[in-house]
Amino acid sequence: MSSLDATRARTRRPLRSVLHDPPEPLLHRVIVLLGWLMRRLTRPDWRHADRIPASGGVLVVVNHVSHVDFLGYGHFLTWGAGRWPRFMAKAELFDAPLLGRLLRATAQIRVDRRSDRAAASVTAAREAIAAGQAVTIYPEGTITSDPDGWPMPPRSGAARIALATGCPVVPVGQWGIQELMPGKRPGMLRFWRRPVCRVVAGPPVALDDLRGHDPDGLRLREASARIHAALLAAVGEVRQQVPPPAGSAQPRERR
Repeated sequence: MSSLDATRARTRRPLRSVLHDPPEPLLHRVIVLLGWLMRRLTRPDWRHADRIPASGGVLVVVNHVSHVDFLGYGHFLTWGAGRWPRFMAKAELFDAPLLGRLLRATAQIRVDRRSDRAAASVTAAREAIAAGQAVTIYPEGTITSDPDGWPMPPRSGAARIALATGCPVVPVGQWGIQELMPGKRPGMLRFWRRPVCRVVAGPPVALDDLRGHDPDGLRLREASARIHAALLAAVGEVRQQVPPPAGSAQPRERR
């Protein structure tokens, strides 16, 4: 059996044998629908889902390549790693009538950028992690503008949450889902392509030596640099390419 065939077999197990996070009835239906949809729109190829802890609070950092990549990653996290994702999502999505209702019903975390409520999202993420949940953040804060699709330098949010909580930080690289809907502008799904959706979890980011202190600017920059380097490595593995050097990976200004 090929690795891709093995992945397909794993995604078809009964849901109760997959999930470590017991879902509420609505979340159970969402996960079932997600699995059904993604098996028809993509061909999943997953690696190292076991690097995501089966229980307890965890921060998962993932690269952002498409408006629909949350579907491919969500498929991996729920059916592959057995965890329900709590995404940190921009406020504009919550303000959409139907999508906003779904995001609130599934306990996603609203991020009000460019406002005095921006810090509330970090607090909500910390509380979710303390409650043993899996919080997902796109460290770049937006779909990458890199011409080759590599992750851009991160904002400081992931580092702030990581240092404040002390939880494991797992980088996840994804590639291929952008063939379903490419680019930064929303467009029509290319459902006829059924691309291979590759997702790989990297080893946890080593941050223990930076914890235990108030996160000053130097520690935040160093934590952001390590998170960026780990994410680049995960994306390089999933793309089977050598990633560009991380450099200093200066975090962006918070907005």
